[in-house]
Amino acid sequence: MRFTSLAPLLLCLAIAPLARAADAPAIDNAPGPLLRDGSLPLIPAPAHVQRTQGAGFTLTASTPLSAQGDAARRVAAQFSALLARSGGPTLVPSAGNAAAGVRFVLESVTTNGRHPPGTGRQPPEAPAAATATEGYTLEVGPSGISVRAATEAGLFYGAATLAQLATGGSDGHIPAVRIEDAPRFSWRGLMLDSARHFQSLDEIKQVLDAMAAHKLNTFHWHLTDDQGWRMEIKRYPKLTEVGSCRIPAGDGGRDPATGAPRPYCGFYTQQQIRDVIAYAAALHIQVIPEIDVPGHATAAIAAYPELGVLDMPLQPLSEWGVFPNLFNTEESTFTFLENVLEEVIALFPSTYVHVGGDEAVKDQWIASARVQQRMRELGASDEMQMQSHLIKRLETFLEQHDRRLIGWDEILEGGLPPQATVMSWRGTEGGLKAASEGHDVVMSPVTDMYMDYLQTSSPNEPPGRPLLTTLARTYAFEPVPATLAADKQHHILGLQANMFTEHTRSYARLQHNLFPRLAAVAETGWSPVQQRDFRDFLARLPAQLQRYRAWGLAYAQTPFEVAVAHQDDRRAGSVQVSLANPLGYEVRYRTDGQPVTAASPLYQAPLQARVPVTVHAAAFFNGQPLAAAPSVAAFTAQSLLTRRDDELLTCPGPGQLLLRLEDDGPADGPRAVFNVNIFNPCWRWTDADLTGIGTLKVRAGRIPYYFQLAHDEPQRRFEAATRAHGEMKIRRGDCSGPAMAEVALPASVGADGFVTLEATLPKQASGKGDLCISFTGDTRPAMWVLDEVTLAR
Repeated sequence: MRFTSLAPLLLCLAIAPLARAADAPAIDNAPGPLLRDGSLPLIPAPAHVQRTQGAGFTLTASTPLSAQGDAARRVAAQFSALLARSGGPTLVPSAGNAAAGVRFVLESVTTNGRHPPGTGRQPPEAPAAATATEGYTLEVGPSGISVRAATEAGLFYGAATLAQLATGGSDGHIPAVRIEDAPRFSWRGLMLDSARHFQSLDEIKQVLDAMAAHKLNTFHWHLTDDQGWRMEIKRYPKLTEVGSCRIPAGDGGRDPATGAPRPYCGFYTQQQIRDVIAYAAALHIQVIPEIDVPGHATAAIAAYPELGVLDMPLQPLSEWGVFPNLFNTEESTFTFLENVLEEVIALFPSTYVHVGGDEAVKDQWIASARVQQRMRELGASDEMQMQSHLIKRLETFLEQHDRRLIGWDEILEGGLPPQATVMSWRGTEGGLKAASEGHDVVMSPVTDMYMDYLQTSSPNEPPGRPLLTTLARTYAFEPVPATLAADKQHHILGLQANMFTEHTRSYARLQHNLFPRLAAVAETGWSPVQQRDFRDFLARLPAQLQRYRAWGLAYAQTPFEVAVAHQDDRRAGSVQVSLANPLGYEVRYRTDGQPVTAASPLYQAPLQARVPVTVHAAAFFNGQPLAAAPSVAAFTAQSLLTRRDDELLTCPGPGQLLLRLEDDGPADGPRAVFNVNIFNPCWRWTDADLTGIGTLKVRAGRIPYYFQLAHDEPQRRFEAATRAHGEMKIRRGDCSGPAMAEVALPASVGADGFVTLEATLPKQASGKGDLCISFTGDTRPAMWVLDEVTLAR
């Protein structure tokens, strides 16, 4: 589920094209927040809220907190911890059932007050019953607060709601209210890729804490891929001895002092996995393991070459994309996979085991005489049926061990095992087909639920995929297709956000990518359709941001910043500046260097100013700033002559695979980030005024080309080079005509990885028009990136 396949990429390009330039940025004029009548500052929104008579209740450090029975006392203790962590007072739970204060009441329980291990839910074949087991009732009156539920999971979610009511700016005062609540879907999930980049146990537990506070209940753990095998399998120790380490590309893979290789390693022992599962279970989160087959298998084949199709050594890769390496089809390999799953089953109590099944390019199978012979022996008419045979074999094995198979929607191809569940990622069509055929489905489309996609067009976004998955887009996703027959809709178990980590090198970036979008996922998964209102969500979100800050959660600042666009008249020395918050929050600004406050001028129309001028701007809600720092844009006579790469557009025409990529060095610490179209290294400055300009200066650099794109690789078309190392070419217009200037590219760049190239422009280039800068030649295993373009007289 990497989304480097061109077909779905082109689909997203049509939906959300990348067009980013300082003089023509994409500024989303969202309608802005508006709190609905009776709405409470809760995320996700409850199913039913009834305001009642009375003054409500103020929760303080002296408020009694009582619960009867082990299960209720566990929840009371969790509530106390969450309340304190969210900025509220610290309460001390006590036994009994005090008449005043906060009371947790479990009205009926399962065996020993617990749900089945690792689930907290009914079996997946009864999703309606599953959601009922997670319901609760919360009542607030002048004398106190009661939270009641039939199960420990329901009581836990009532506790999460109460912790929100008492924090996020409420100062502990909770209005008189009765809430009757239960989730819409039984599967409310997050997938985390620990194979590409590894997270520590503490980091994973912090993610689980945040999931639980948002009432998410399924943690899908992506543990194996081409770049790493992260789970200890005792029967096959080389899977982690060999498969858990790789050498990062470029400077990041070398010791800065000695130049020696510096491997990137990490795996989870079985005891650590048990620790995560137990931690999640206490939060009523099931943990679903994923062991990817038959593709994304490079790390496993590197450890045990006999598992592969080719008779050649491999190593875990420091490249991203779709790779050709598949498990072979020998009986011994099937036995290996079953042996691995046997240990997986022994560790993970969840009903489901995820077997991947995605992006398995069949070239090696097609070219292998031995695989073709095996296909004939097994009666598989083509390679898709061969994959289906493997999936069915694994499904049978899992059924024999009282487990159910789930896989990405490619498992539909070639025939689906009768009890298999489909996770639909290439849109919702696969899920619609599977549900119509009677299979359970989790909706997880790349266009709406992929958290590694950037959420704004801000230059402060981290590396990732520049096709925007905004907060509004995530919130608007509806998991049940309108065309799905009513009698099949129960097969939609829910939805899941996916966090793949090719570009997510740090935990700070992981938090940025997940939040606040995971709050939108949570509301879609929990709240009834009629309670979902994006403007109301935006009005409730600032309270949630306060809780994030109390938790120490490094949520994305970019949706709450002010986007700054400008149009300049360089010859007149003036600039027109446009401001907007991507979510439609109120924008205030200053141009006099003073701090921006809620009393600063309200932005209502573009600002006209002579240069030099510096604009400070910030977004506000109810008089409070939303971002940690204001946006600052300085315009000078020199700045009007310069554009950064994130202020430029890509060139028009075929061949678009857009990425926001990080430099390969330094080995430690911050790195530069570049916007790149890896299919066509060409950048465009729209409406550039070349009047009086004689020279174009381009600061360019080289970074590793670390992509494998399988059948999409031919889509990358290189303009032929005429010099040994290629050329930088300058064009006008639509970027396709003859070059008006070109510069020979050097064999190497400077010690800092950059070089400044200067092109002399012809006099006839004077005037306004698009200016295109491109690089020729197939430069792999490196590629050119553009850092900055400057016009000079």
